[in-house]
Amino acid sequence: MLKNVKVVQYGCGKMAKYIMRYVIENGGEIVGAIDINENIIGKDIGEVMETNPLGVKISNVVEAKTLLQNVKPDICIVTTMSLIRDVKAALLLCAELGINAITTCEEAFYPFNSAPKITEEINKLAKANNCTITGSGYQDAFWGNLIYTLAGATHKITKIKGSSSYNVEDYGIALAKAHGAGLSKEQFEKEVASLDNISEEERNKLIQNNEFNPSYMWNVNGWLCDKLGLTVVSQTQKCIPTFHDEDIYSSTLNMTVKKGDATGMSAVVTTTTKEGIELVTECIGKVYSKDDYDKNDWTIVGEPNTNLVITRPATVELTCATIVNRIKDVINSEPGYIPTSRMGDLKYIKNKV
Repeated sequence: MLKNVKVVQYGCGKMAKYIMRYVIENGGEIVGAIDINENIIGKDIGEVMETNPLGVKISNVVEAKTLLQNVKPDICIVTTMSLIRDVKAALLLCAELGINAITTCEEAFYPFNSAPKITEEINKLAKANNCTITGSGYQDAFWGNLIYTLAGATHKITKIKGSSSYNVEDYGIALAKAHGAGLSKEQFEKEVASLDNISEEERNKLIQNNEFNPSYMWNVNGWLCDKLGLTVVSQTQKCIPTFHDEDIYSSTLNMTVKKGDATGMSAVVTTTTKEGIELVTECIGKVYSKDDYDKNDWTIVGEPNTNLVITRPATVELTCATIVNRIKDVINSEPGYIPTSRMGDLKYIKNKV
């Protein structure tokens, strides 16, 4: 249970609806909520959760520091953007105030290999103020711990192959745009794909300057290598647009994605390691047609070969439940920026209220 655990929800969009309910149903208390959207600022969190009023109003992000100082939460849950530089201010604020934080930001899952300077800045401040910062979500279970468990049942591994698909409609406009949804083929090539047609030296420079845009599997591969004790030799990524043979309306983008325009993208990350194990992982994020559905497909190649396929996972709810189930791990962790690869197994919260 999360009895007596006080939580502030930072970002009150689609994910917060489930996260706040899961916190409350596990015995935790929502003591504050923060957002940037003027349409919901001042509203009761019960309206976001589609429940009765709960007596907690959503505060403007400009009041975040004052709110956090006043309510003194045990942890802050940040569900806003997908890149670490975009959640940097929120995580640094928590670190400055000595407040534990966990975020659904995909890059935050293992940002050491994509934004090391930002990560170290947060790490130093969190250590100085005795709190823990981390990233988690769907990938923690389905792209991380499940694969680690399969590896533990394998005699010899030569390759790890992974593919996961999800509907960008479920995660908000920032994620949809990050996947190139709605762009023409030419725009996608210029604004998304071309960013990866660079040398290793150029990529490393972007990483050191906090300007690199990693696909989700970039950080997942780093997490897996950290968890499995593998030494990365090289890593590359390639983004490929996805298309549909008919127009598709996107409620998140508030537009019709025309036939021939990108519905999203497939991002493939290839990692080679000193130990000889290669990781080739792909995430497919797009605006779904009526025939599309979420799928998680991973294969351990070696002795023996093992394939794991999960069809139609409830990706949003699983992301939110994973965040909530990690709360105690974050609170009990050593201070600093600590990835969940170093927090032990993901556990179910028992004794729910």
